[in-house]
Amino acid sequence: MVKEQQILEMFMTYIQNERNYSDNTVVAYHDDILDFQTFLNQQHILNYQDVDYLLIRLYLTELKREKYSRSSVSRKISSLRSFYNFMLREEFVSTNPFTYVSHAKSELRLPKFFYNEEMEALFQVVYENDEALTLRNRVIFELLYGTGIRVSESADIQMNDIDRAYQAILIRGKGNKERYVPFGSFFEDAMQEYLNKGRKVLMKQHRKEHNFLLINHYGDPLTARGIRYALTKVIEKASLTRKIHPHMLRHTFATDLLNNGADMRTVQELLGHASLSSTQIYTHVTKEHLKATYMKHHPRA
Repeated sequence: MVKEQQILEMFMTYIQNERNYSDNTVVAYHDDILDFQTFLNQQHILNYQDVDYLLIRLYLTELKREKYSRSSVSRKISSLRSFYNFMLREEFVSTNPFTYVSHAKSELRLPKFFYNEEMEALFQVVYENDEALTLRNRVIFELLYGTGIRVSESADIQMNDIDRAYQAILIRGKGNKERYVPFGSFFEDAMQEYLNKGRKVLMKQHRKEHNFLLINHYGDPLTARGIRYALTKVIEKASLTRKIHPHMLRHTFATDLLNNGADMRTVQELLGHASLSSTQIYTHVTKEHLKATYMKHHPRA
């Protein structure tokens, strides 16, 4: 008889290799299932087959008592529903008790973005000198704001992913889905200077050879964590006072496109969103922008 731990390991292999889920998603699913397993142990439930709808309601009550947010509860339900669908397919269980459990309605959280004055302050920092790491940070900002790609996606870019003739970059997104994103003259100029005066110098100095675009001060490939750290330091140096996050560059990219007339489908494709609903959250932001502009400039507002 297959034990619960073996079933979990099989499911992890399935979502990682067959479904091509990202590492972060795999970790989240694993944690959600382990959390549910702990609850089952407390209820003296020995196997997954014995879980029913009433037990799930008790679990959701426990999550509410522990003050989990609605979005976290919704994610846990989704993780466990997928897990049971897998077990149903493999005939480890006869039913999926999560089929009729509805998601908790998520709170609408509008994406935060940088205002024009804040973007000017950030670019002032990355254009203040031509030191190797400043040139690299300039490329990071021009890349993230100019293309809207994720921080994790920027860490994976290699030199042969960049088509300078067509001004486009091959991006490998979530689930290993590939897409091309265009870039403009600001990134082109920043990249050219970085390659000649920054990347080449550091690679030669530390005798490194690899194909990654972004590197650290030792000449090694810059990780997503390293990129976030570099961005955070630039943000701190710009003395921006409100609570901000590097991912806001992606939000700013999308918001600025929509505010300047780009259509929703194009923005969806550029961001690499699987569905239009993920992109539509930005319409709430642009509506607020339109309202603020109207209230400020119309004589009858």
